[in-house]
Amino acid sequence: MVLLWYPKCSTCQRAKKYLDSNNCKYELKDITIDTPSIDDLEKYVKNSGKDLKKFFNTSGMKYREYNLKEKLINMSEEEQLSLLASDGMLIKRPILIIEDHVCVGFSEKEWSEFI
Repeated sequence: MVLLWYPKCSTCQRAKKYLDSNNCKYELKDITIDTPSIDDLEKYVKNSGKDLKKFFNTSGMKYREYNLKEKLINMSEEEQLSLLASDGMLIKRPILIIEDHVCVGFSEKEWSEFI
């Protein structure tokens, strides 16, 4: 199990506490240092069963700064993946990777199905 997180993010901190309280063993990776590659992101999207747009941190400053709400409409999937892989702060977090399943964002209900 791998938890991709940003240590200063309160939601990520809650997610980590949730895993700890459930005695889960996991590898912790800072999403801003170990930013997923395009190949990793493609795999995460496929294994999450969610649309690629769900992987964007829509509440983040960079999302607003780059005006991505408007730009994503006209971007190809390849361009979106490349953009996400270029900056971990653009990626919605936390991301929990459990074998062949990926959870994007923290949902205790969803996570409890897999841990």
